[in-house]
Amino acid sequence: MNAPGTPEISPSVFEELLVNALIHRDYLVNATIRVFIFDNRIEIISPGNLPNNLTVEKIRSGISNIRNPILVSYVAKGLLPYRGLGSGIKRALDNWPDIDFTDDWEGSLFTATVYRKEMDELAESGISIDKSSEKSSEKILSLLKSDPKLAAGDIAKMIGITQRAVEKQIAKLREEGRIRRIGPDKGGRWEVAQ
Repeated sequence: MNAPGTPEISPSVFEELLVNALIHRDYLVNATIRVFIFDNRIEIISPGNLPNNLTVEKIRSGISNIRNPILVSYVAKGLLPYRGLGSGIKRALDNWPDIDFTDDWEGSLFTATVYRKEMDELAESGISIDKSSEKSSEKILSLLKSDPKLAAGDIAKMIGITQRAVEKQIAKLREEGRIRRIGPDKGGRWEVAQ
């Protein structure tokens, strides 16, 4: 069980991703590094694309290209936490595997998205959370009773949780036999057990 005040995600994950954003960003692009914190994820957006022939798959495996060699030399001298070239992304993924990377060529942006645990997972981990009076699963059941054709995205907007969380709840409700799908994914409907 986690002690009160224990971070949900290890600070080392953000240290690695932020150092990468600072070191490998494209300084010819007139934009800032941005960090957005949402209920379900944290996004670190860095100006520029992956350089040369790098791909998301390659950086996940530890391959890197130095875009800013002079900056890297200063970091190696201790200006920022540095633990070796090409190893930051792998270390972040080892500490928190639920990270996606997006190389947006059209927008000239590179985004690291760190997905946060759902509220149920946090409670199971021992991290205290405030639960609303009505559980998400009950809200979903209530909505599906009133409109059996609702999609997960619509439900997510209506009850203020992520679509991913709704899909997990729906899968759980199906396993429990509380709902079942009638017809195809598109054009079908949900039937709520009485």
